[in-house]
Parts: sequence; C-alpha cells; structure tokens
Amino acid sequence: MHYIQNRWKLENDRLHYYGLRNAPDMFKNDIALSKKQADIISTLPRQLNDKELSTVKALLGKQIVCRDELNTIPKNLSEANFCTSCCANDFIIPGLEFDSEGRCPMCQTADKVENFKSVVPLIDDLPRSKKSRFDIALFYTGGKDSTYMLYYLSKVKGFRVLALTWEIPFMSDSARKSIENAKRILNNVEFITRSVNQNDLRKIYKKLYSLSGNTCACPSLAYLLFYPELVANKVPYFAAGNEPVQALGLYYNHMAPKFAYSFADSRILTFLMNLGRILTLHPPLKQGQFQTLMTMKQLAYGDNPIKNLVGYHSELVSNVVEAIHEVPELLKPFKRSIRHSSFSGNVPAFINFDFDKICGGKYDWNKVKDILVNECGWVAPDDENKALHTSCKIEKCKDYTQFLRFYNCESKMIPFSALEFSLASRKCARTKEESLYEMEHLLGFSLEEPCECEIMRNFLGDEI
Repeated sequence: MHYIQNRWKLENDRLHYYGLRNAPDMFKNDIALSKKQADIISTLPRQLNDKELSTVKALLGKQIVCRDELNTIPKNLSEANFCTSCCANDFIIPGLEFDSEGRCPMCQTADKVENFKSVVPLIDDLPRSKKSRFDIALFYTGGKDSTYMLYYLSKVKGFRVLALTWEIPFMSDSARKSIENAKRILNNVEFITRSVNQNDLRKIYKKLYSLSGNTCACPSLAYLLFYPELVANKVPYFAAGNEPVQALGLYYNHMAPKFAYSFADSRILTFLMNLGRILTLHPPLKQGQFQTLMTMKQLAYGDNPIKNLVGYHSELVSNVVEAIHEVPELLKPFKRSIRHSSFSGNVPAFINFDFDKICGGKYDWNKVKDILVNECGWVAPDDENKALHTSCKIEKCKDYTQFLRFYNCESKMIPFSALEFSLASRKCARTKEESLYEMEHLLGFSLEEPCECEIMRNFLGDEI
C-alpha cells in the first residue's frame, strides 16, 4: 500500500507540506503536480501499479511512502522529538524536521538570521521633538515586553512618552495592576486608555472567531483606535514594544521575506518610493514613515495584492481586516487620518529598539522581570514561571486554536507562540525544565481545549 506522507496534503494540483523543513528546503513547502500525478495521488492510500509508480517516481520515498515509512505525529510533549539546541519540538510545531545533528531548521539557520531584528527601522536614539508634546508613543499592554520598553524610554532615555493602551475585555489582572503602578511611578509618561464599545467589539470578535477560532486582534485594533491620536498630536515616532523573536517569527512563518529586515536601510528603495510620491504630489517620507503607512493601509484596505502574489499572504492579517470591516464606522476616522497624514507628510514613524542591545547584550527574561518590579511596579502573572505574553487572560486560546488548526492541516500558519518560544529558548537563560513547564502548563499547546476558551465564548454570547 502507498500513502501520502504525513503532513503532506494534496490541494488541487499541488502538494503542500504543513511543517518547517530542514534548510535549504525550509520554505519549499509546495510541489507542483501534473494532472496525471494529482489524479493518482487523490486516490491514495492504495497499491500503485508499475505505470503509476513511474508517473510519481520523483515523489517516492519522500511525499509518497509505504505504510511503515509514515512519520509519527506526537500527541503530547512526552512523545515529541526535541531539537538538540533549543526547546523546539515536533509536537508544538507538527512537521518540524531535524538535521543529522538533531537541530531544528531555526537552529540550522541561526547564523543567517542573526541580524533579522525588526521589520521596522531600529533606532539607537531619538531627537527631542519641537513640534509635539511627545517625543515618542508606545503601544502599552502592561505586559513584560511593553513595560520594559516603557521603562527604557521614560527612565533610561528620559523621553516624553505617550503610552497608548487598548483595554481589551480579557486583560489580565496582573497587567491592569502593572498599568496602574506605572501611572503612579512614571511621571514623564502620559497615559491614554481606550476601548471599543462592547456591541461593536462583539461584531468584530464574532467574525474573527468564525474565521480563526479565536478573538485575537492585537495590536491591529489598537492601531485603528490610536492612529488618529498620533497624527493629531504630531507625534514623530511610535513603537510597538516587540522583542526580537516576535519579528523573527514572521520570517520562519513565511510572512516576511529576508529583504523586509533590511528594507528600512535601503537607500535605493527609499529613493524610488519617494520618487513615486513626489510624482503624485505627495511629500517624501523618512525612515519608518513608509512602514507606518503600509501597516495602516493594510488594516484599512487589506493586503497588498503584490504581497499575496509572491507568496507572503498573511492569514492572520487578512482575517483581522475582514473582521474589522464588520464595523465600517470605526474605519472612517482611521482612513481620514491615513489620507491626511500621507498628503501632509505628518506621518509618525514606526520604529523599534534592539532589545538585546539596550539590555547590554542579551534580553534576559529573568533579569528584566527584576528591573520592571523595582523600577515600574510591574506585577508578575499568578504563575511567575510564565515568560511569554503576560498581559492577556486568554492567550492560551490563541495558542490552542492556532496549534489545533495547524496540527490538523487546516491552516498554513505555524502557531506564533511555538516559534517565538523556541527562538527565545536559545538565549533567555532558562533551563530546559523551566521551558518544559511553561510549554506544558502555561501555553495552549494541547489537543484538549483549555478552560480559558470558555471565557472567550462567554463574552461572545450564546449565538456563536
């Protein structure tokens, strides 16, 4: 009997691999088939005759195998194969491959992506703004990463910071307490908190739930709520407070190509884009302003068709955009601000800081926590072993639904937390035991639904 190898799936006239392959085939997840090949493969599993075997010869032993050659897909962490260099494993990332040394593709390519720090410009220092009351704005959740960025900008650099918080219904108690303590301690920070009215938010969340199985829209709705505020206050810069592994996860999820990490430094691309703006009577833009307009236009109008055409379609973004359009009234002031800022050139530049660099060499979670508690009054989650994403009560729901959809080959998006956690485990000074505990108990990598999903569904209502 012949079978399609596990994690390969026939989709029209192509075979797609749901997993992360070894370098150099890391992103070669699609194999184009002839009609004859597709017709044969669509009938598997069965015994192929000599003529059929000849037709699919190039796929034998890899994509088409005998029963005893089928790869086993772990059902839990205890059955998983682990990378020898990090905590990546083929349970939290089904279809993860390993080389002869037992290394995962992320560790195999670690030296090649060493400088993939951010898809927006990395800035070492900022000038004081002469046109605004603020030097920089920060999207602030009360979580570990954004609190560290708030501490660095306000206490280390002494900038006038506008901290913007989108108050979601699922904000963790520790994040709420952390925000209140930061308001009391950080005197050169101005805090703005906003929320979407519950009826509109339910419309958005229900649509997103139907598309993705979860309600995670961070930080997209925060951009939508606060971009007009940034433009009105002429804030020159804003940051999202994302650590490097979050940006690097986009690369391994095939959502950001290599050039995206050096785009901001390309003088040629900047010149060409500004030439296009000048020819259409728009003022030229500076470093970070292009990234801002691309981010905001994507939310307002959807993914750029060229991006989709070259294979960097983001299922996550397209689902959020479709959900946001359930409440078109929210988009009107947002689109107005995009048009106004583009024509005036008053575009806040989207930037980031190198977390490793500003920490003195390595963004160490354990050391960061001590600084935040002492300097900002940060409150750790109930389980202090939690290090990844500390600001949301239902983070497990996102992990679980992304994991389950990928596990069942229903989504091509690798669970974000699985990539981020694996990437961070190489350098966050945590023991293997600590990493295993967090993966098993604090993240949503399970074939059994976590109880937090009930919190999410209760907010959505009975009719979902």
